[in-house]
Amino acid sequence: MCLLKHAGGAFTHRPEELKDRLSSKASDLVKAAFADVDPARLVDYHTHVAGVGAGGTDNLVNPKMRTWKHPLHRLKFAVYLSAAGVEDVERADLEFAARLVSLVRHMEAHGKHRLLAFDKNYHRDGTANLAKTEFYVPNEYVFALAAQHPDLFEPVISVHPYRPDAVNELEKWAGRGGRMVKWLPNAMGIDPSDAGCDPFYRKMKELGLVLLSHGGEEKAVEAEEDQRLGNPLLLRRALDHGVKTIVAHCAGLGYNEDLDDPAKKRAHNFRLFMRLVEDKRYDGLVFGDISAMTQFNRIGEPLSTVIGRGDLHGRLVNGSDYPLPAINLLVRTRPLLRAGYIDAEERASLREIYRFNPLLFDFVLKRCLKLPGTHRRLPASVFQSNPELGV
Repeated sequence: MCLLKHAGGAFTHRPEELKDRLSSKASDLVKAAFADVDPARLVDYHTHVAGVGAGGTDNLVNPKMRTWKHPLHRLKFAVYLSAAGVEDVERADLEFAARLVSLVRHMEAHGKHRLLAFDKNYHRDGTANLAKTEFYVPNEYVFALAAQHPDLFEPVISVHPYRPDAVNELEKWAGRGGRMVKWLPNAMGIDPSDAGCDPFYRKMKELGLVLLSHGGEEKAVEAEEDQRLGNPLLLRRALDHGVKTIVAHCAGLGYNEDLDDPAKKRAHNFRLFMRLVEDKRYDGLVFGDISAMTQFNRIGEPLSTVIGRGDLHGRLVNGSDYPLPAINLLVRTRPLLRAGYIDAEERASLREIYRFNPLLFDFVLKRCLKLPGTHRRLPASVFQSNPELGV
């Protein structure tokens, strides 16, 4: 259990204790992080919720996550449960949601967090592929949580384009107030460049829905066979239909085939993402979210570029990718210190904040980041609703 806590939820205090127990230096850092942000426009575009179906939620996880016959999957599941504050797996759905509510509510100026539904993996013929469905979060569930906590959450739907009812589902949930659609192509088995997605894209454009699609290599869920589907260039088909698209993590991890290169050489996914951003045809259409970009395995060119290039800031939005910021194994501030993104005093305060509230830690960390050797930082606008997106 000690090893599990070290890898997963290494927080040692409750979020509600932060206000009275945080040191003055750490408190000042929190205040500075929020000082120039409009709380009415503060948005986290990328917040996950999940469960096992306890209490009739219809959430599910792949059975291999719950058996030691698959030790690596079972261990990964245990780490996620720990990070999400789940102590009783038979109450996982309730405890995951309650922990998230507590984290957000105990951020003094919390804004709105976009809760992401997550559709199943589907075969190209429109049948569900449960063997490759790592987890599933129904649209109904995120809508219900958002209705219970309208001051904290807004729902984001997830509809797989290969479903036979895909277009009808878009209409249904847009009619109920859905404004964004979440995809993780690598894990869901979606080829965004598939011509079969055209009716889906046309309906998204008609309804004014924004696509939030994972970009780059996927580490959090099982996707090894389909990493090519995280190639940002595959999203051109959606963009060519006029669908506003947020590329999660700015595709900051891994390599894929350069589809524009006759030799089909491999290129870093972030550079392929930047090609989309710099394509004048996609002005006002392609955006990036900065979720997970401070993780130790993503530090480098992608993070430095998004901080340092002011011309990109109008194309960026923030996301936490919760519960990933609560996975202690992924949260390493020492590499950020060594590279010059934060200083020693900031690191000490950030580590203190993390013990109370990893979600708050993620936000304050990003407000502290500076391009090494300079004073350039991400502006407050990145952490607010982006008017060009309209959501």
